[in-house]
This record gives sequence, C-alpha cells and structure tokens, in this order.
Amino acid sequence: MLRKFSVFAILILSFLSLEAFAQSESINFADDKIQFSVNAGGEEGDLAAPLQILLLLTLLSVAPAILIMLTAFTRIVIVLSMLRQALAMPSTPPNSVLISFALILTIYVMLPVFEKINDVAIDPYLKKKISLNSAVDLAKSPIKDFMISQTREKDIVLISELSDSDIPHEPQDLDLSILVPAFLLSELQSAFIIGFVIFLPFLMIDLIVASVLMSMGMIMLPPTTISLPIKILVFVLIEGWSLLAYSLVGSFT
Repeated sequence: MLRKFSVFAILILSFLSLEAFAQSESINFADDKIQFSVNAGGEEGDLAAPLQILLLLTLLSVAPAILIMLTAFTRIVIVLSMLRQALAMPSTPPNSVLISFALILTIYVMLPVFEKINDVAIDPYLKKKISLNSAVDLAKSPIKDFMISQTREKDIVLISELSDSDIPHEPQDLDLSILVPAFLLSELQSAFIIGFVIFLPFLMIDLIVASVLMSMGMIMLPPTTISLPIKILVFVLIEGWSLLAYSLVGSFT
C-alpha cells in the first residue's frame, strides 16, 4: 500500500512539474529562427517552478534519512524494538506495525514544531511574502530549538572535538553538521535508558519462573514456555501499550 502511494505521489508530482514547465516556457518563431526561453515567473532569488518540483522529488528520496536524523523517530522506534526483545517476541508486532506506531507517535511529538515551521516559513512563502531562501532559513530555527532541547551538552562537546571545530556561545549558532550527530547520540542514550527500565520487570519474571522450575526439578522445560504468557498477561493487565505511548511522548517534554 505504501509503495503504491509513493508511486502515485511521484507520478502526480511529475505531472505537475511538466505542467509547470509547459506554462513557464515560451517558443517564438520569427524570421525562420526558433527562440526558446524559460520564465520562472517568480520573484528574484526564487527557483523556477520545475526546479522546485525537482527539489521536492529529491527531498522525497531522502525523507527517511531526514526523519531519522531530525525527529523523535529514532528514540521511539528503538524503545519499541527493545520492548519486543523484552517480551521474547522479536517478530511480534511485525515491523510494519511497529514503524507505523512509531510514526504516529513521532507526529504527536513533532506537531508543535511542524506548526511553528508552517507559521513562520511555509505559509508566508506560499503567500509570496518571503523568498525560498528566507523560508529555508526560518524553517531551521524551530527544528534547531527542538534538537537542542533534546541534546546533551557532553555530546555536543564530543562531536565538536571530533570535527575539530569551536563551540559557539549561543546554541542557535550551532552548525547542523555538529548538532545532528550530537542529537542522534543523545537519542540513542535516552532510548537505551528507557529500554533498560522496560527490561527490568520482564527480567524479574524470567528469573522467578526459572527459579520455580528449578526448584520443582523441571529442568528440561524451557523457562520461556511459562514466562512468555505470564509477561504478555502482565503487560496487558497494566495496559502497557497505552502507558508506553504516554511515557514516550512525555519524555520529549
């Protein structure tokens, strides 16, 4: 379904690019000579409509990398994956369900950032109040604010030392080449801390079941045969999915 939607979107964007190119180009026949010209039809400093569509198609191809590097998706999907391992069900829920759930939670977390970008950059650009370059510069600020709020200072220092660059006095002056890897390091650290907390109660269940089976002399019976349904039952009784979703979204605020 997602693949069909992606192909459909690319076809629509391709059609729009061809239509925009056809509206912007002009061919004149005069004195047995063909004169071909392209008019961008926009303000000075803006890209022509076909180039804007081409840029949009390029961004679609790198959208997964942008999603991982600049949003809350990394922490959420790692925690959900570690939950599967703690439950001893590495393939349940399936990857498609897990990623979809992570995307929904990411949208909830990033919604204030997206709304601010829309107010300060996208909406003024669509109304022709600012140029494309100004819109891109204005869109960086909300994303930087979010990333800085979730990034540890020690990670910024580490990446600055690795890149042999100086740390600016103001956080907003940080270059994305330093802020993005520092943000990813912080997200990995936070995800593993949350995953460790999730592992502890399930580990206790495994130890208790193994001890009981050992004391009963049932050495040949795998402990996971008994502990797995117990862990699922406990997780369902405490409404684990709702609790985990609430905790993950709240961890960013």
